Amino acid sequence: MALPLMPKATAVWLVENTSLTFDQIGEFCGLHALEVQAIADGEVAVQMQGLDPIAAGQLTLEEIERCQKDPSTRLKISAEAVPVPAVKHRGPRYTPIAKRQDKPDAIAWLLKSHPELSDGQISKLIGTTKPTIAAVRDRSHWNAPNIKPRHPVALGLCTMQELDATVARANRGKKVVVEPPDAEPVGAEEGDGAADSAA
Repeated sequence: MALPLMPKATAVWLVENTSLTFDQIGEFCGLHALEVQAIADGEVAVQMQGLDPIAAGQLTLEEIERCQKDPSTRLKISAEAVPVPAVKHRGPRYTPIAKRQDKPDAIAWLLKSHPELSDGQISKLIGTTKPTIAAVRDRSHWNAPNIKPRHPVALGLCTMQELDATVARANRGKKVVVEPPDAEPVGAEEGDGAADSAA
């Protein structure tokens, strides 16, 4: 569930201006009910200015009133308040230094699991270079003995959607060979001949 902007300040405002339960406020703001109670008791966020979620467009007055009437209901953030995912810009992908050592493992996994991917597609997907891919492929990489194929999504080098889209793009031009349904399996004739000779 999406959390409101500045959840603690929002909780301060809801505690001061509504009769919502601590559980309702805590679940909406991503806080524990005891932390909301501490805000109400003046032990936490003492001098914090409350943030009005109605003015910020995160809640409607009707939604607050609905939840005040029934303590078992939960607040729902306004659809307009949920941020639109940022559009990814085209260009080189930055990889943190701590994850750069994982790239050869991801390359090995992609070469093994998706041989249909071109070097350019692998390079773009996980942000590596073609010489590195070639070195991993022919085992001439400086760290070749320690390379173990590992999933690039698990390593955080790409998302599952990006991987699926790249594989789909690689398979787009390939023709699928389908055998006719009336073809007999290989070896069926030999079995029939053996049965006839036994009879």
